[in-house]
Amino acid sequence: MSTPASPQPQRRTARLRVDDFDYALPEAAIAQVPVEPRDASHLLILDRRRSKPGAPALEHTTFSRLGDWLRPGDLLVINDSRVIPARLHGTRSGGGAAEVLLLRGVGPLEWEALVRPSRRLRIGDRAELASGDSLEMLGTACDATRIVRFERDPEAVMAAVGEMPLPPYIRDRSSPPERYQTVYAQPPGSAAAPTAGLHFTANLLASLQAAGIRLARLTLHVGLDTFRPLEGEFIDQHRIHTEWYEVPSDAATVIEETRADGGRVVAVGTTSVRVLETAARGSRDSNHPLHAGWTDLYITPPYRFGAVDALITNFHLPRSSLLLLVTAFVQAGMTGADAYQARDTLLAAYAQALEAGYRFFSFGDAMLVV
Repeated sequence: MSTPASPQPQRRTARLRVDDFDYALPEAAIAQVPVEPRDASHLLILDRRRSKPGAPALEHTTFSRLGDWLRPGDLLVINDSRVIPARLHGTRSGGGAAEVLLLRGVGPLEWEALVRPSRRLRIGDRAELASGDSLEMLGTACDATRIVRFERDPEAVMAAVGEMPLPPYIRDRSSPPERYQTVYAQPPGSAAAPTAGLHFTANLLASLQAAGIRLARLTLHVGLDTFRPLEGEFIDQHRIHTEWYEVPSDAATVIEETRADGGRVVAVGTTSVRVLETAARGSRDSNHPLHAGWTDLYITPPYRFGAVDALITNFHLPRSSLLLLVTAFVQAGMTGADAYQARDTLLAAYAQALEAGYRFFSFGDAMLVV
């Protein structure tokens, strides 16, 4: 099997380039269906402190053995957002197919959405759905998104004809819709799953808690940036869209207790990282934690992490903001490493994962970065 090609050594510059975070991935390595049971997926352990530039310290296990790498007093922080049936198919008023991917509600009947074909769905046009409902194109929200208006309760329309918004690289649509939900999903609102959490089973969570590992829930409704590659020539030209988050008071309390007791805060997924770091920055800036609001936190290397000690995450797309976040986290744990050295270390781990038969992206395998 071919492995990801690491970018050629680059002159160290203050501005990191988007193409420095590209890599080649065989199409066969993109997971099309999830494994059964959920926790039978592979788990790659990356120890940042023992890693050298381009030479990651790795161990291989399965997700069901996650507890071997955690200790009593550690805290797992999960994102409990539930994916909504946000993909709607219809027919344009002028003829031809239309697809609408709902991102977030902006009014009682209005939603921000991605629409296809965007050039042929102009302001005032309608998309007729199989349920008999009609969506009107109201205008442009930002970049490639539109505001669409329903004629009745959007949730009722989604319940009638909405489809699970699987990413475009998943072409096999045979998996039950619930396999694109975490077992602990509750408040609806995401246009994509927080995929690091897909590996957990109810039994695994129960066994971890029985071993003294605590659990805290927060919510971030995943939006547009899961679908968007990095834009521009340099990474600082990319812009993260805002996403709604909430940290319940009981979660904030257990996070503080874990810190005080010397335990580790283990973020399950990049979405949990962004919430935890957003709340921590709010606390530093105003002495008051931000328990709810909108975040547009864009984590790139180098970054000083103030709230996360370990990270459970999947293998991410090249040229993505998620790959940048994980690179920043790897760099933060490698003494003296610059962003390129951290990138080389992470991509070397990706290469070894491919050689070992790991599967990538949403339905793929996982990493634990400590």
